[in-house]
Amino acid sequence: MNKTVKIILVLVAIIALVFVLKYFKDANSKDVVDFKVEEPFYSSINTKAVATGKLNPEEEIELKPQISGIVDKILVEEGDKVKKGDLIATIRVVPNEQSLVASKSRIATAKLSFDNAKVLYTRNKTLFEKGVISQQDFENSELSFNQSKESLAQAQNDYQIIKRGSISGGSSANTNIVAQIPGTILEIPVREGDQVIQSNNFNAGTTIATIADMSLMIFEGKLDEAEVGKVQEGRDIKVVLGAINDREFPAKLTFVAPKGIEENGAVQFTIKADVTIDSLTNIRAGYSANAEIDIENKDSVLVIREALLQYNRITEKPFVEIMTGDNKFEKEDVELGLSDGINVEITEGVEEGDKIKVWNKASKDNEDEED
Repeated sequence: MNKTVKIILVLVAIIALVFVLKYFKDANSKDVVDFKVEEPFYSSINTKAVATGKLNPEEEIELKPQISGIVDKILVEEGDKVKKGDLIATIRVVPNEQSLVASKSRIATAKLSFDNAKVLYTRNKTLFEKGVISQQDFENSELSFNQSKESLAQAQNDYQIIKRGSISGGSSANTNIVAQIPGTILEIPVREGDQVIQSNNFNAGTTIATIADMSLMIFEGKLDEAEVGKVQEGRDIKVVLGAINDREFPAKLTFVAPKGIEENGAVQFTIKADVTIDSLTNIRAGYSANAEIDIENKDSVLVIREALLQYNRITEKPFVEIMTGDNKFEKEDVELGLSDGINVEITEGVEEGDKIKVWNKASKDNEDEED
């Protein structure tokens, strides 16, 4: 019985040893991984700064009334092209009753003064012609008569302005809203029958219409603080409109803000650029746009894909792994130059013809075996 047990134990030990040996063999064979490699190549590096923003008219004005009242007629629609001086809308004055009564009272008072001055003037004229009074007295009465006549006319004009909004009702009347520049009607925020408030020193007034010259457009956007120091006013840039099939338009940078504004934890600087728009392109105000600004260019420099770089966890310096033999690699520190986000210039550490390990991707054969 003891002999049988010993034989069984020996067999179990042999089988276990076989499994252990097979496990270690398989484990050691999996350690050998054949990685892909890539070689450096010569290419051009173009670094760009991209600013996001909008396309807006350079000249845009809001038409506001010079007198309060109610919109009587609107003679244009949004999108219409107008010339300077074209009639946009008319305002119907609703006079204040208290102001109207006070104006009538001023007319009556001025009329009394005028009638009295007229009587005195007529009397003194007769006396002066007869030599009874001096020339000085006659001239004083004549002056009083003329002043009272002017005061009466002024009071009558004030009454007409309060009642109708103008004296003559012609094209220069305060009730007429006319275009101050040639351009396109962008917006009409009021409708016929709406009440409007005049523009004065204490109130901006109600906007009747917004007009802009759509042939003169500017790009206005924001640029990050890391890139704003690399751009200068006067340089040529490109403005890309996504709404028109990513079409590019030439532009010239005209303004870089001297002060930044913090937005979402990053400091942004406002930039502006004059955009050249051809007459055949239909541009609308407010289109979203991107401005591409070339920062630095280098032609025919040795580059690698930026994905090949690895970084030391302690020093944070970049390095690559260069093949030195059959599936053997050696770390090599590298010095970097320009980068466009895809390729990066190598100034030191790698030479043409070196085989660089694609550290995060094994070869096709190993991938098939793992599958």
